[in-house]
Amino acid sequence: MSLESSRIAFRRAQRSLGGGVASGLRASMRPHPLFVDRAHGAHVWDLDGDRYIDYVMAWGPLVLGHGDSRVMGAVSAMMSRMQVIGTSHVLEYTAAEAVLDAVPHGERLLWSNTGTEAIQVALRLARAATGRRRVVKFSRSYHGWHDTVHASLAEADCGEVAVPASRGQSPSVLDDLIVSEFNDIPRIERILACARERDVAAVLLDPIMSNAGVESPSPAFLATLRSLCDRHGVVLIFDEVIGGFRIARGGAAERFGVPPDLSVFGKAVAGGFTQSAVVGRADLIDQVAHGVVHAGTFNGNPIAMAAVEATMRVLSDPAVYDALESISTYFRRVVGGVLTAAPEAGGLRNIGSLFQYVPPSGLTSLHGTDGPWSTILSGMLAAGVLLMPSGKVLLSTAHSEADVDDTAAALDRVLRR
Repeated sequence: MSLESSRIAFRRAQRSLGGGVASGLRASMRPHPLFVDRAHGAHVWDLDGDRYIDYVMAWGPLVLGHGDSRVMGAVSAMMSRMQVIGTSHVLEYTAAEAVLDAVPHGERLLWSNTGTEAIQVALRLARAATGRRRVVKFSRSYHGWHDTVHASLAEADCGEVAVPASRGQSPSVLDDLIVSEFNDIPRIERILACARERDVAAVLLDPIMSNAGVESPSPAFLATLRSLCDRHGVVLIFDEVIGGFRIARGGAAERFGVPPDLSVFGKAVAGGFTQSAVVGRADLIDQVAHGVVHAGTFNGNPIAMAAVEATMRVLSDPAVYDALESISTYFRRVVGGVLTAAPEAGGLRNIGSLFQYVPPSGLTSLHGTDGPWSTILSGMLAAGVLLMPSGKVLLSTAHSEADVDDTAAALDRVLRR
């Protein structure tokens, strides 16, 4: 793989795009971003015509792989009829019905465009319902780039203070955040014991820490959160932008048996098209008819709704998740086995089709391309395997055992070098 055309394209992009990319994290790809000319199934082709096995999967949306014919067919049919309009259309509610049918706690939903937007909608609903302002989030968990939730944990005596995670953020908006630790039951019990006094409106968490190492909740953690939120009048919000419709058709509520008040879905909900949704209790969602502002020109646009409805129809077949679990189990055994056999190579952890590479020294040492992952990342790209700088690996139903075997063989060669 020469990557020469991608290198030239990146240099040109830097003259017109900030950082040379449309989304900042893409700039962390090494040795530089790959520029793709076409994609199909589990593969992408670069500007030089070289083919790669793709484990980025658009950073999460493509549970069914690139260009699934059922999704693309529905979108193509809609494109011949309309694109975006300033009024209502039938797909707004038929697509909503399809999502609500999948999600155990789904009574109503609101359409939005991105996960970052939908998180803000969910927090507004929680504040309106409770009359409180503060939000509990969990250390290392990412909930979008918006100022109000993009935070790091400060080194403070109380261990609950949030600090900006980006230059240019307004630090004052983080006064509304309280930071806890995932799976730490005593700490969240202490925080929520004074929920009314501390003005806590919501607890916001990614139930599998998909952007912070991929970690399962302990058996009692989610159940304790549910009980505490009920007891203290706090709205429980699951951020399922990455894990939703990937770890199970009904998301975390189905997989772990604990329903939140609201779930935020994105990425996989529309099979590769731009769409997000806030799903949950009717009394919370229906506040938009009583003074809670929720707006967006492109909310529920016909193209995305066609993609949502088609994706939900495909995902309603249990065989889809059987196939996804099967290829994920095979990947863990074959590719994970190569890592295990190599000294100081690290390992994998996963929940379903979402994997995380873990360096020998632990996740805290993995910062983009530090340590062994830097060697693996660049070596695998040269071998025709596209991976993410963060160490996440995403599978789809389009990946085959042959793809996994080729990946394992390439990884073995890279580690031997």
